[in-house]
Amino acid sequence: QLQFVESGGGLVQPGGSLRLSCSPSGFRLEFYAIGWFRQAPGKEREAVSCIPSVPINKWYAPSVEGRFTTSRDNAENIVYLQMNSLEPEDTAVYYCAAVQSQPVCDGVENVRTFDSHPWGPGTQVTVSS
Repeated sequence: QLQFVESGGGLVQPGGSLRLSCSPSGFRLEFYAIGWFRQAPGKEREAVSCIPSVPINKWYAPSVEGRFTTSRDNAENIVYLQMNSLEPEDTAVYYCAAVQSQPVCDGVENVRTFDSHPWGPGTQVTVSS
C-alpha cells in the first residue's frame, strides 16, 4: 500500500507562513495526483489542494485559494504545500495522500484515497498569536 509522511508543521502567528512537505515511503510520487487534506478538532477531514501527475489544473479549496500553493519536485520526490497569510481557521492536522481519481484531481473534495491507502500521521499546524 502507498504510505506517506508529512512534515513541516508548527506554531505560527496569524499572517505567517509555513511550508509542508509530503514524502512517500518507497515509491515515486511523480506518477500520482497528490492531495493535501486537513482535519480540525471536532470537524471532518476536508480537501485543501490537489496537484495532478502532470502539474496543470491544480485544485484549491475556496478557503485557501490565493494563499496556498501546491507544487512538486520530482527530482527530490516531494510534494509541497506553501501556506501564506495563515489564519487561525487554518489550524488543523494536515495530511497528504494519493487522491482517488488518478492521475487527475477530479472529485478530490470527496476525501477518498487511491486504493483506500491509509492516512499518514499528519503534521500539526497551529495558527495563534
